[in-house]
Amino acid sequence: MNIDINGRVVIITGAAKGIGKVLAEKFAKEGALLSLWDVQYDELLETAKSIFDKVDTNPLAINCDVSNEQQVNEAIGLTVKTYGTIDVLLVNAGILNASKILETSVERWDEVFDVNVRGAFLCAKGVAPYLKEKGNGRIIFASSFAAIIPSVGSAAYAASKSAIVSLTRVLAAELGPWNVTVNAYAPGMIPSDMSGINQLPESRQTEMLDTLCIREWGSAADIASLAIFLASDYARYITGTLIDASGGKFSVQFSKYAKL
Repeated sequence: MNIDINGRVVIITGAAKGIGKVLAEKFAKEGALLSLWDVQYDELLETAKSIFDKVDTNPLAINCDVSNEQQVNEAIGLTVKTYGTIDVLLVNAGILNASKILETSVERWDEVFDVNVRGAFLCAKGVAPYLKEKGNGRIIFASSFAAIIPSVGSAAYAASKSAIVSLTRVLAAELGPWNVTVNAYAPGMIPSDMSGINQLPESRQTEMLDTLCIREWGSAADIASLAIFLASDYARYITGTLIDASGGKFSVQFSKYAKL
């Protein structure tokens, strides 16, 4: 099976580092034309240069705060001006403010929802008219396993990622008549600056790995492979769903005993 996204115009938000950077690199290798957005502009420029050096394609790098409607609309306009169209929106930008409910300020709660939910809404709303006009397209949201089973101390993050799941379902129905699919994915335990799981004590890491069917950390490349599939024609009939990409986390009770 050959997944062909060559020449498709793909917007990736939060592309400066982490999973977003790997998403950008993998899409570039598949021949996509990239519009990369992030508020960490210096790091974004480094990512764009790295992609150019490796793949000989020159991504568009845009300084954009996804929670700012004007900046989002300007970034969309610049993307269309540069490439003439949009095929895929991949909303990866997100933040995590970890704290228990009684220790969470209104400001921190709002900050999480501004980036994770308002940002996803603004990006999708801004891109949707172009996809409808084309009669085809993909919107892909980064949700989280926290939307399936939240963790103590992550109420704002988990609630925001659960909101993404509902947004996905509604948009899938509203845009389906124009052959636009809308899906979300839920990464599990992937080492990153945000998760910090690979910095935990070894005993805690072992405890967490024992919740997985595949007893190893996931990688950003695993998520990129899923996103590329969802962006392709092979995912034509998949929409309105949350795809669990967690290595089978909590698929059964006490999965560590499977070999006994």
